[in-house]
Amino acid sequence: MARPDRLFELVQLFRGGRLWRGADLAERLGVSLRTLYRDIDRLVASGVPIEGERGVGYVLRVPVFLPPLTLTTAELEALHLGLALVARSGDATLAQAADGLRGKVDAVLPDARQGRDYAAGTTIHAPAPEGALAMLPGLRAAIRDRQVLSLVYTALDGAETRREVWPLHLEFWGRAWTLTAWCALRADFRAFRVDRIARLTPTGAVYPDRPGRRYADYLAAMG
Repeated sequence: MARPDRLFELVQLFRGGRLWRGADLAERLGVSLRTLYRDIDRLVASGVPIEGERGVGYVLRVPVFLPPLTLTTAELEALHLGLALVARSGDATLAQAADGLRGKVDAVLPDARQGRDYAAGTTIHAPAPEGALAMLPGLRAAIRDRQVLSLVYTALDGAETRREVWPLHLEFWGRAWTLTAWCALRADFRAFRVDRIARLTPTGAVYPDRPGRRYADYLAAMG
């Protein structure tokens, strides 16, 4: 990966707000720890507000602002359509964020292009099950922070089971959300219908980035 692409990828990783160990970042980018430290030093020198130190970890505690962008009509249509989908299928936090993002993008457009709905010719009918919406904020936070969760899950036959899982990925299928996770009970990957999760509780444990238990490993096994 070329250095400019690597620096851009670093910023994208930091924008999630989580604390990163240098070793994890180096592995993610496929570079040596020494190269990773040099890249972070370059970003800090250029004004990116990364905090931390070697051997402890790094975090980006304030937002990174993007410069005004020149967007084509097709790009604006794609953006508005995506925001409309999030507003219809996401939880209340994401719906509010989508509305705020749309306002920020609109504010930097030329006056003649402001205030338009570029996806007005498309209607989305994709409501998520009500039971799923209450669970999505907690699941997204757990995936972001690698929190081990304790779930009470209702199977198709109505039986309830308790599972301890490593939440890895959320997927929306038009009318249902699913959670892909590593399940300690089954010692394997499992996909859970989010609207069948009766209760979720963070255990306080943080799961490691372990080969064989990543979402990419799940996809490879499915492929």
